[in-house]
Amino acid sequence: MPTPLYDIDIVDENGESCEDGIVGTIVIKNTDKQHPTGLFREYYRNPEAMAEQWPAGTYSTGDTAWRDPEGYYWFVGRNDDVIKCSGYRIGPFEVESALMTHPAVLECAVTAVPDPMRGQIVKATVVLTKKFTPSPQLIKELQNHVKHATAPYKYPRVVEFVEELPKTTSGKIMRGAIRKADLMKYAQQR
Repeated sequence: MPTPLYDIDIVDENGESCEDGIVGTIVIKNTDKQHPTGLFREYYRNPEAMAEQWPAGTYSTGDTAWRDPEGYYWFVGRNDDVIKCSGYRIGPFEVESALMTHPAVLECAVTAVPDPMRGQIVKATVVLTKKFTPSPQLIKELQNHVKHATAPYKYPRVVEFVEELPKTTSGKIMRGAIRKADLMKYAQQR
């Protein structure tokens, strides 16, 4: 639940409050009236970033979530991580959570790859546990697992098995590095 110290809301792309159950962007409102303690003041020497993230006294966190009827916020992902496939907005966090419940998956990262028909499609980069080896059958099994754990349109149409995922020194998965490598692969294929 949001802390009462901040005026927090979930808004759509027009800045309007989302109804319960609708995914939107988490914002902190009314920062022009009283600057919240602990929230940075500005992007240093970067007025463009300031205008984009902080329009008219509202700070956009860049995180997407939905609110349930009891007021709890449920994290979906980062705005820059959201996958737009055939008009659907898919949060990678939900797909990753579904994949992690499969016994073959040690770690995974879900990203978007370009698709001429759908705009983007879901791609899962997967590190397997020692008991499993990559195979077309395992790909199908993982895809079906996600279809049953979430919604059928969220399954990864591309599954890549890797030995390890790129990470920061603190151990956070670097989805940006995966996206960059994928863009280079897809650019070479054209």
